[in-house]
Amino acid sequence: MFKRNKRPQDLSQSKASFRSLVVYAKPHKLTFAAVVVCALLGIAADLFQPYLVKIAIDDNLMIGKNDFSALIKICLLYGVLSISSMFFSYLQNNLLQFAGQSIVAKIRKDLFQHIFRQSMSYYDKTPSGSLITHVSSDTETLNQFFTQVLLSLVRDSMTLIFIIVLMYHLDPMLTLYSMIVIPIIVLIAVGFRQYMRKTYQLSRSKLSQMVAFTAENLSGMHLIQAFHQEKEQMSRFTDKNTGYFRANLREIRTSVLFNRSFDILGNLSIAFITWVGGIAVFDKAIEFGVLYAFITYIRQFFQPINNITQQWNTLQSTQVSMSRIWNIFSAQPEVKDKEVSELIPLVNVQGDIQFDRVHFGYQKDTAVIEDLDLHIAPGEMIGVVGTTGAGKSSLISLLCRFYDVQGGAIRLDGIDIRDISQTDLHRTIGLVQQEPYLYAGSIFENVRMFDTAISRETVIEACKLVGADALISRMKDGYDSRISERGSGLSAGERQLISFARIIVFQPKVLILDEATANLDSQTEQLIQTALNIVAEGRTSIVIAHRISTIMHADRIIVMSHGEIVEEGTHTELLAMQGIYEQLVHHSQGSHAQENEADGRISSIG
Repeated sequence: MFKRNKRPQDLSQSKASFRSLVVYAKPHKLTFAAVVVCALLGIAADLFQPYLVKIAIDDNLMIGKNDFSALIKICLLYGVLSISSMFFSYLQNNLLQFAGQSIVAKIRKDLFQHIFRQSMSYYDKTPSGSLITHVSSDTETLNQFFTQVLLSLVRDSMTLIFIIVLMYHLDPMLTLYSMIVIPIIVLIAVGFRQYMRKTYQLSRSKLSQMVAFTAENLSGMHLIQAFHQEKEQMSRFTDKNTGYFRANLREIRTSVLFNRSFDILGNLSIAFITWVGGIAVFDKAIEFGVLYAFITYIRQFFQPINNITQQWNTLQSTQVSMSRIWNIFSAQPEVKDKEVSELIPLVNVQGDIQFDRVHFGYQKDTAVIEDLDLHIAPGEMIGVVGTTGAGKSSLISLLCRFYDVQGGAIRLDGIDIRDISQTDLHRTIGLVQQEPYLYAGSIFENVRMFDTAISRETVIEACKLVGADALISRMKDGYDSRISERGSGLSAGERQLISFARIIVFQPKVLILDEATANLDSQTEQLIQTALNIVAEGRTSIVIAHRISTIMHADRIIVMSHGEIVEEGTHTELLAMQGIYEQLVHHSQGSHAQENEADGRISSIG
């Protein structure tokens, strides 16, 4: 496999993402300046301690001077420097943590908002799992950059410079001898860098595979147990777990070998300086205190280099995370509002809907809906039926403006919906889908969708109106009963009743039901049908259904096929045509007969 260099667009993207990161860091420039000042003071306090010992040795002990007051002063100053080093290090770390956490929190918030602003087509192309990773894992990597990598680059780089300056001040020749090890350090760092990156990437890849496999099995646990695949899946998990175990050990071995190489090099350097410096002390070329300070500084010299090198993997991860995050930020929604001055406000909405020669396709060369004309009068209920792929749900997605039409126009009360803000449009249209989404929280909050402007009395009244109050009252905590994500513990019918209560609470003028009764048994469907009649009263309603019983009493029914309206009329009129609708009715009646037979068997067993 050939090694690929970074393409120009990759480099430009990296630069753009780095510039964007600088923009987020700019408001905290004073904090970062304070971090640098604290680092300078802390390093100075730390590195002047060996110099004080050198003064005590050379200017007092070695010459036999018994100036105890001077030694006490040096000891006190040494203690002050130690406390100062600890204080400034503490302050530096806290300031950097505050700045780093603030920047990452702002990025995470903006990223979440930006994802929310994307059009529905973006979610069609982008897996939700990768978006979760970007919001959580990638932003956490940026946090590590500010709190670990940046700290190391600032503090350790300045420490190296300070050490070299102090060593040169003590003895230039001995400093040059000490610098012999620098080329060796560079060779070790370069040699290990590529291998360490490979082991790191392999370990992360194995971990990702194991996590993905675990998530896949948890989501499909009912299928695994139904087909008795526990042993097989456990075997496959063991293989992936073993792979990650070995890759992780390999990464740790590499890291330990790299660190120990630096330790050995540091000990050899100390031995070399001790030998050279010892000869110089015997020859009276340097003082013993200078040799002591040199040995101390050499010990401290390798630690910053080791710290900086260890941050290489985190720096690599940061570059990848930055590119992925700013790749999301660069995505623009396909459906956009016009300028505020060009938008037309909705006032006294009647619910008149007009599809005027609408053309749309998810792919440019494949039309899902073509030259469709449809007028829905205010307050009218229409049913939409057709086989899978007929364009029913696409029709609804266009009306909600999840996608924009590619030809023609959709008008609400005579206004092109592209001239209406998406906020106003979505407030006017209420959508109930086949699987209503419920959030982790109380029943009360799920009905009012966490809108504090909606009172408890309004929620209770809405639930009573659709028939949900009885089931909620049977719960232990009533409207304050907490449900888990997606409403597990509630039946499909109970979840739909709660979604109907939402419609009552928010009072949209247009109601859309997209296969809202598809997963319900016949008895529950009748309950939902009653609630539907209540909710649809006074509203323009569009009901998409596989079950003919759901839309039999609609004012008008349209039959779609291949993106076109092929039949239209009331239930009785369509049956008289003896066309596609009649076939759908016969199919639906056959399905109902099977359901009723199954219900009868269950009742007899009970």
